[in-house]
Amino acid sequence: MAKTLHHLASSFVILSTVLSFLIVADAKSQRFTKYLSPATLGLKKEKLSHLHFYFHDIVSGKNPTAVQIARADMTNTSSTGFGMVAMIDDPLTMRPELSSKLVGRAQGIYASASQNDLGLLMTMNFAFMEGKYNGSTLSVLGRNSVMSTVREMPIVGGSGLFRFARGYAQASTHKFDIKTGDAVVEYNVYVFHY
Repeated sequence: MAKTLHHLASSFVILSTVLSFLIVADAKSQRFTKYLSPATLGLKKEKLSHLHFYFHDIVSGKNPTAVQIARADMTNTSSTGFGMVAMIDDPLTMRPELSSKLVGRAQGIYASASQNDLGLLMTMNFAFMEGKYNGSTLSVLGRNSVMSTVREMPIVGGSGLFRFARGYAQASTHKFDIKTGDAVVEYNVYVFHY
């Protein structure tokens, strides 16, 4: 009996070892993540860039660049426009004048997300079309407290020369037309990227 138990115990140890090896080998061949050096993706030293431009939000006229695409039943009676959602394709220019050099477009959505103050949820890409950043984008996702002098929103990513981007955008209203609702907003963007 002791000999049989010893033989079973030895067989169990050998079987356990073999199964453990197979499980580890299989787990290694089916890993979900893999650690990489930034150099394997051609990434060089990280740098900090400052971009400065003007955002033109045009809601009036024959060719608006911001259009309302949804609203709640209560939006028209809400003091903050709560529930309004707008799609944008706003020009980004070098100077406050719309006729100045176009450097890109702000494309995405903003929505009135606060019942108590003028707070917008901004979900947009700055799609650049000028100079070395032509074809590159920066992604913004954050709150825009419209009545604040300076608003800060996070840069959560990017593409092209802005791959792995992170940083923040500061927005300040340069001009607002109370009759039309059109606005020109000055942006200063500070972004780390490779």
